[in-house]
Amino acid sequence: MSPSNHSHDAERGYIVPIGGAEEKLDNPEILDRFVEICGGRTARITIIPTASELPDTGRNYEKLFRRLGVKHARVLQMLKREDCHSQKFLDYIEASQGVFMTGGNQLRLSTTLGGTPVAQMIRRRNAAGMHVAGTSAGAAFMPEHMIAGGDEGSTPSPDKVTLAPGLGLTNNFIIDQHFRQRDRLGRLLTALAYNPFAVGIGLDEDTAAFIKPGDCLEVVGSGGITIIDPSSLSYSSMDQAKRGEPVSLIDVKLHILIAGGRFEISSREASAEPREQIQEPGP
Repeated sequence: MSPSNHSHDAERGYIVPIGGAEEKLDNPEILDRFVEICGGRTARITIIPTASELPDTGRNYEKLFRRLGVKHARVLQMLKREDCHSQKFLDYIEASQGVFMTGGNQLRLSTTLGGTPVAQMIRRRNAAGMHVAGTSAGAAFMPEHMIAGGDEGSTPSPDKVTLAPGLGLTNNFIIDQHFRQRDRLGRLLTALAYNPFAVGIGLDEDTAAFIKPGDCLEVVGSGGITIIDPSSLSYSSMDQAKRGEPVSLIDVKLHILIAGGRFEISSREASAEPREQIQEPGP
């Protein structure tokens, strides 16, 4: 699966994976930024709570977006695959400037939305300029290769991760969330060892990657993002390792980026936000 083709007359929309537990009340910087790129008060934002088993998740985000000034924020309850064929839902997404997918279990997203008209509409609209954000499970579901589950720990191993097809908004990244809080370095490294084509994004909680059209990534939030670049990988023992055994990976590049940091996917270059110049006192 590859991202939908986009018209030369339209710029692809942002992809905004969030690491989960984003600040919602005191300083909702990530959600404020998402609302801003969607158009502010006049934006129409679709909320998809399919990943969550809690019945009030969608309504809570609907109230939150309205508290942030969005006049038109609506929950689309998609509990079964047949719900993803609803023409009313498709029409609402088509008229939206943003889609927000909540947290929960990413397999509920992939098994309910995967391959349906709703998934196709989101991909097509993102290619035409609609912005798509997802938190926690919603973030993991966004790329072509989805991390469906796995074990904690820092060392890669053949059975450290379970992969499944995702939404396919990008094939350049594999995304993991709650990254530092749940010690998920090993499972992201394992996923990349299976597919060294992609770049790994490990999102801490209350931290988001605003991936611009053209795949320039900017960090927003209070935590860090771990970027793992396997493009110069010179050796992997994945093909020889048995279940439970550690895997050797040589020449993998790792970056830690915080708020304002950037990563260019085309050049694979990372940069930090320049520190403010401190004025020295005069004589």
